Amino acid sequence: MLEHLQWLDVLIMTVGITITYVIFGITGFGTALIASSLLAFFIPVDKIVPMLALLDCSAAAANVMRDRRSAVMSEVKRVVPLMILGSLVGASVLLYSDPQRLLVYLAAFVIAYSLYSLSGFKPDAEFTPRAVYPFGFIGGIFSALFGSGGFIYAIYLSGRLKDNNSIRVTQSTLIGFSTLTRIVIFLLAGVYADLSLLLLVLILLPGMLLGVYIGRRITLALSRESFLKIVNLVVLLSGISLLIKAFS
Repeated sequence: MLEHLQWLDVLIMTVGITITYVIFGITGFGTALIASSLLAFFIPVDKIVPMLALLDCSAAAANVMRDRRSAVMSEVKRVVPLMILGSLVGASVLLYSDPQRLLVYLAAFVIAYSLYSLSGFKPDAEFTPRAVYPFGFIGGIFSALFGSGGFIYAIYLSGRLKDNNSIRVTQSTLIGFSTLTRIVIFLLAGVYADLSLLLLVLILLPGMLLGVYIGRRITLALSRESFLKIVNLVVLLSGISLLIKAFS
């Protein structure tokens, strides 16, 4: 794979990955939305998700290791069992039915919710702990179906937690669990036997780390209102991306 890449290609990908992980460093999700379309110009599409899984897991680990005390483990413990259950359901749907119709419904919900949140129409309100049931379960389903469940967890956490850094680190912890599951699957399937893929991940790793560092610094300087606006904008873009994917 690398033999077909020029140094300028690698430079463009590195810049793109850095920008992508600035967003990840702020919100804890969104890499597939931002990076996939750029990376598709340079590497095979079937290599993008396994590569991003390695980078996402590393980025999540970097976030959690630096600020692990900010992670709200009570929320992680609530979400993870439902994430696993939802992932099993999502995998079954993927194998035995057409998931495209579900993608339209999810996109419509995400777009409507993010527009509602960005409008400023409603006052800040906290979700009750029971909100974890739909958000954790649905997030697991769509992580398994489309590799895009992070924004569902972001909606839940932003309605439960008040501190920007707690939201970011808790989100990263959940993404870490989710991507680690995918890495194990790809490893068992032999995807990572492609040494050129692993080498490209190593080349892009410094750009990822720089992006996460910049994103963290930005998050610490943001007010809660500005932070939630950024999160909801990324959620909105995720919904639009899913809607386009559903009809493409």
